[in-house]
Amino acid sequence: MQIIEPLEFGNYYHIYNRGNNSETVFKETRNYEHFLNLYSTHIEPITDTYAWSLMKNHFHLLVRIKTIEEIVLLQESKNPPVTKKIIAPHQSFGNLFNAYSKAINKGYDRHGALFERPFKRKLIDNNTYLQNVIKYIHYNPVKHGICDHPIEYPWSSYLTCVSHKPTKLRRNEVISIFGNLENFKQVHSQNEDFSDLEKSLNL
Repeated sequence: MQIIEPLEFGNYYHIYNRGNNSETVFKETRNYEHFLNLYSTHIEPITDTYAWSLMKNHFHLLVRIKTIEEIVLLQESKNPPVTKKIIAPHQSFGNLFNAYSKAINKGYDRHGALFERPFKRKLIDNNTYLQNVIKYIHYNPVKHGICDHPIEYPWSSYLTCVSHKPTKLRRNEVISIFGNLENFKQVHSQNEDFSDLEKSLNL
């Protein structure tokens, strides 16, 4: 029987999943954009996002689930303030994936589940692991032969990390994990064997 890691408030998680039978889940540009818009609606209010990458048939997210107190404060800071029932974090992610699946099913005349269930998650409990997962997520398109360097891939958070544009990504914290921006870039320029990490992810 598969044991599902619970998503608990205040913890860091690597959340990832792929299409059923490795089916393509992002077919064109508007699909990536729609997923990110839904992410903004369903997930940003309850998480801090540290890294993400959307590939044709799978995705990776690195988030910290906010504490209940942080979520309440965020709701109260809205103008006007909003009062929403705080639901379990896994339900917020489920709402994201269900909303995206419905859009794809409707737009491409398909039926049934789009993603494997349940979605996968790994608790991140130390800074070394955190750093490795950030690079792994950004390096995913390189690993899959789509590009030669993360900067060439448009559907990950790498470009946001090396830019100065306003963002909700925890960019400063991500860079500080690597020491500084130059070291962040240097680490991401080095090829790396992620076989041990992937083994732990059951990929």
